[in-house]
Parts: sequence; structure tokens; C-alpha cells
Amino acid sequence: MNRPSVPLLSKYRPGQWISEEDFRVLCAEMRDDRLERTAEGTLVMMSPAGGESSGRNAALSGPLWNWTQRDGRGKVFDSSGGFVLPNGAIRSPDASWIEWPRWNGLTAAQRRGFPPICPDFVVELRSESDKKAELRIKMQEYLEQGARLGWLIDPLTTTVEIYRPGRAVEVLERPNELSGEDVLPGFVLDLREILY
Repeated sequence: MNRPSVPLLSKYRPGQWISEEDFRVLCAEMRDDRLERTAEGTLVMMSPAGGESSGRNAALSGPLWNWTQRDGRGKVFDSSGGFVLPNGAIRSPDASWIEWPRWNGLTAAQRRGFPPICPDFVVELRSESDKKAELRIKMQEYLEQGARLGWLIDPLTTTVEIYRPGRAVEVLERPNELSGEDVLPGFVLDLREILY
């Protein structure tokens, strides 16, 4: 892929409309930045994680990866993975998981780029720079686009919001662990290093 010209890099700012093609080129150039594109084509730029947030993300992704290796029914992704949702948004959850049959239904080219699929399971881990209202919108979007289970983990308020299709959001205050329920059977996440 060609590197973007200086005009492309200077053309876009957060909140501006960006074509999917330019978004892909911009992501290739700005590999160290976290970028997303809304369903309306708006560019979203997120700052890199700080030390505390990065440590919490590792405490989330590590156990999910370990469980996935033992379970063998799906594939896990970290926060650097972007997915093209059915509504056209390109989102990067902090952690996610997809069942093998759905993942294997994609072509090799689709799997190499931003896969056109909504993960079965998604997690957003709030950092100090995140607005909770925006994260809640993303969680609802994931559900509307096919996610079967979602967690919004908020260390700032020590709460977790659990998102499930067709059900009201469940809010847990100061939980010690979370269950993967029937989407990730047998997966239990210890929250002590993430929330406290």
C-alpha cells in the first residue's frame, strides 16, 4: 500500500468525514495511533494508553487469550484489531473474540485487513481520556451489529456494565469477577487487577 502524502495526513482531524479508503491508508501510516471510523464516516482518534490503562488491558487480554487457547472454539483479538461492522463503522474494541466458524467464513484477504465482521464478544475498558457516554454508544452499536455479549469495564467508578441482545444493561458495582456466560462458557475474568 502506498504511504499517504503529507496533504492526506494534514487533511483529517478528529470529527471530520473520511472515506473508508483514506481511513485504511491513514491507519497504515499511523500505526502507533488508535483510529476508528463511525458508521457515518467520522474519524475518531484515541490517544495511546497510559501505563495504568495498558496494564489493565494486559490483565484483560492475557486471561482471555489463555482461556481461548484451552477452549479452542474461537479466536481472540487485542485492542489493535479493527473490524468493519455491518453498518460500515470500523471499530477496535479493547478485547474481542470470534467463533471459529464465523472467522473461517471470511476470505484470507478479509482476515488480513479490517475483517468485515462484528465480534461475538467485545470489551471496552474505560481510561481517563474516555467519555463514558461515547463508550455506551459503542457498546450499543456492537449489540446492534451482532455482538452476543459485551462488557464496559470502568475502573474510574469501579463498575461494569454487561450488554446482552434483547436485555436491559446490567450494572455491577465493585464485582470481583465476570463470567463469559454461554458465549464464553467457562471463562471467568478476575477483576482485582483491572478495577482496583
